Amino acid sequence: MRAVVIARFGGPEVLELRDVARPEPGTGQVLVRVRATALNRADVIQREGRYPAPTGWPQDIPGIEFAGEIAECGPDAREWRVGDRVFGLVGGGAYAEYLVTHERTMARIPDRLSWEEAAAIPEAFITAYDALVTQAGARPSERVLIHAVGSGVGLAAVQLARAVGAVPYGTARHQEKLGAARALGMEEGCVLAEDLGAMATRVSEWTGGRGVDVVLDLVGGPYVRASIDALAVGGRLMLIGTMAGREAELPVGQVMSRRITIRGTTLRARPLEEKIEVTKAFAAQVVPLFARGSLRVPIDGVFPLERAADAHRRLESNLTAGKVVLRVSE
Repeated sequence: MRAVVIARFGGPEVLELRDVARPEPGTGQVLVRVRATALNRADVIQREGRYPAPTGWPQDIPGIEFAGEIAECGPDAREWRVGDRVFGLVGGGAYAEYLVTHERTMARIPDRLSWEEAAAIPEAFITAYDALVTQAGARPSERVLIHAVGSGVGLAAVQLARAVGAVPYGTARHQEKLGAARALGMEEGCVLAEDLGAMATRVSEWTGGRGVDVVLDLVGGPYVRASIDALAVGGRLMLIGTMAGREAELPVGQVMSRRITIRGTTLRARPLEEKIEVTKAFAAQVVPLFARGSLRVPIDGVFPLERAADAHRRLESNLTAGKVVLRVSE
């Protein structure tokens, strides 16, 4: 099969299209013919040598989400039939024409979605739903602040906040990204440069001085302290990304007096049973919204598999609004 391989650690130029051995499904696993995959920051830092794939997944083939069809069922795999259209998350290996994964870590693709649309959904919407609803417990009328709101996860979170009756706000580095988020239901947003002091002022204006109930922080670093300043009493801070740094100042007294909950989350390294649970929630609560057309799939651009390096350059430009997709096979 064809696959994009990390030939050595470095920039986008280290990605090479090669012929490699096709994997074989084991007990409880299925072989998926991948039609499309989407890029994530995890792919970039894996390519740079700073984020190895979990044990048991390809170390040299990136890609953590896919859309495709069942090509073969392994021993004791009974959930799917050959030809079923499926999408989901994997620990790696999605930049390839075939991958192997556990049969219970996938959901059925609604008929109305193309391969490219379906590929752009799993990582963003599973991450956003798990953080916003399952863990933070966002409720109707609550106010939610989303950093990096123009990212794939950010745009998913905007729509999911509206779906549960919450009110989404956002921050971004570029005005164009705020426009994309407004089109999907963001109430208000602001552009943040190096000075994060403007965040608290804008949040106070938006909420009448009360603060927001939930923050989804996809940036990290100094955004953590600024997010705490923006939270209301009893607020919840979900730490999802570290693009701005892995260390942060924590005002302990403020956290205590406001009874703030801080929780970190990640999906890639979770045990299999936990991945099955988040996939079940996604299939039950989110996929039907796509089937009804209630959610939209924000796609920034689509590249053929052989142009994976160009797709990475586009992602790293930080100018994207939505997901960058690789078309793997027709």
